[in-house]
Amino acid sequence: MRHWVEAARPRTLAAAVVPVAVGTAASAREPGDLLLGRAMLALVVALALQVAVNFANDWFDGVAGIDTGERVGPRRAVASGLVTPEAMRSGVIAALVVAGAAGFVLAAMTTWWLLAVGLSCGLAALGYSGGPRPYASAALGEVFVFVFFGLVATVGSQWIQDDAFTVIAWVAAVPVGLLAVALLVVNNLRDIATDEPAGKRTLAVVLGDERTRSLLAALVRLAIAMAVVVTLVGDAVWALLAVALALPAWRVIIRPIREGAAGGALIGVLEATARLHLVNGLVLAVGLLLRAR
Repeated sequence: MRHWVEAARPRTLAAAVVPVAVGTAASAREPGDLLLGRAMLALVVALALQVAVNFANDWFDGVAGIDTGERVGPRRAVASGLVTPEAMRSGVIAALVVAGAAGFVLAAMTTWWLLAVGLSCGLAALGYSGGPRPYASAALGEVFVFVFFGLVATVGSQWIQDDAFTVIAWVAAVPVGLLAVALLVVNNLRDIATDEPAGKRTLAVVLGDERTRSLLAALVRLAIAMAVVVTLVGDAVWALLAVALALPAWRVIIRPIREGAAGGALIGVLEATARLHLVNGLVLAVGLLLRAR
């Protein structure tokens, strides 16, 4: 069980929690308006899909030999021999089944078109590292993360509450997606040394070390600035707290990146980026909820 929890990469699960929290909060007009049952189902779908992505990445990269002993960062279950490829494949299927079951119930409560969205999310989870042309190896991982863990998850969580789209949900989805992308960029920056020889052409491999660092700094800055836009569009003054709480990110994320942090030092940057993503998202969600009072 310990190995499975490790393979699920608990520190990445904020990428599933944040868009659901922000999207649900964006739907609120009055605090009592929230349909918590639908929100919980959306959270189950998001978490299960995140776990499926993590399991699939572990499985496909382990089988392909991309994860080697030279890799810096948390060990991978398949590459380390902790879980067999067959067992990890079963884990991927189980996670997708959980996401599909929760999604089916949610579709029955809202609209059956939601199943098409869920199917596309499942295919995206598998296509990141698997299939004949994994999009992570075509420098497209960041685009898919922004779309699915930013726009789709946030706006979708708002839509299942209101049965309609709102401008504030689309605006709030942008910083959520940007910081989810920042997480992937840090991870891929750390893995350039092992991904490139294995033929995995992530965006970091294509851009190179220096430009990837510049991209990461830009993503963090833009995500912080977007909290101001959320405040203006949503009339959610408390969302400005996200800016204040995010300022220390300059010291723990951007400064090490500028100073050339590499290898194991990037693990701390990755953890700091994950904390920023979680705190920024939850503060935005609280700010959007407070506007409903």
